[in-house]
Amino acid sequence: MTTSFLVCATVTAVSAFVSLGFSIASVPRANGQVRTLALYTCARSIAFAIISVVPFATGWSLWLEAVAVGMIILQVLDAGVGVAIRDRMKTFGPAVMAAANLAALVWLISR
Repeated sequence: MTTSFLVCATVTAVSAFVSLGFSIASVPRANGQVRTLALYTCARSIAFAIISVVPFATGWSLWLEAVAVGMIILQVLDAGVGVAIRDRMKTFGPAVMAAANLAALVWLISR
């Protein structure tokens, strides 16, 4: 595994696990339909967290590229939610993660 591969895999996995942490944290505070939505968010985040560790075990570059693209899209959409609710932290946190993941992916692809 190259340095660019490891950096991209690490940034992607960190992004997935941070997203999972925020999803899990939202469940206990939610009630009713909001709780149902929080649980769906957790399910999505668990799936991304699991698939984000596969490249470490397999070294599959194409898998990593696909997961990285998925996390970039997810983080951009999360930043859009932050804009919609006018929360700077929920805007800039995901935006920075998306930018870092994009930079790592570009480095991986350009190697």
